[in-house]
Amino acid sequence: MNRLGRTRPQRGFTLLELLVVLVIVGITLGVATMNAMPSERQVLQSDAERIALLMQLARDEAIVRNRPIAFEAQDDRYRFLIRNGSSWEAMSNDELLREREFKRPPVGLAISPASAGQGNPLRVVFGREPVDRPFVLRMSAGDSVVAIRADGIGHFVVE
Repeated sequence: MNRLGRTRPQRGFTLLELLVVLVIVGITLGVATMNAMPSERQVLQSDAERIALLMQLARDEAIVRNRPIAFEAQDDRYRFLIRNGSSWEAMSNDELLREREFKRPPVGLAISPASAGQGNPLRVVFGREPVDRPFVLRMSAGDSVVAIRADGIGHFVVE
């Protein structure tokens, strides 16, 4: 009671207010968990987008350096090679075109037409000419499949 004889109302949260806060916190945690743990398809898509950009860079580098550059991939890693005389050398000194591992190996790789990159490991060669043969590189992991489509004139699209 205060001086005038009135009682003060109790301070605190109602049960309804507490429930609303808990629901909001639960939804926020659910969204954060979904983003923190990307699906297999999202990881494969991310790898494919990086490879498409690096292939575009390698193609441009082959034209500028006037030397063939190859993309080479196995089920757990990929790298870029440069032609030095009669042999291929890894581009280990190049920060962008260095060897990398797939985020979630193993990744299945297939290319069509098959003449574009035969063999094991899979290899695609970018020549000194501004026009190359078009190809589609399919990457698969589990049930997820992503394709990188090259049109032969320097555009690489992830589908």
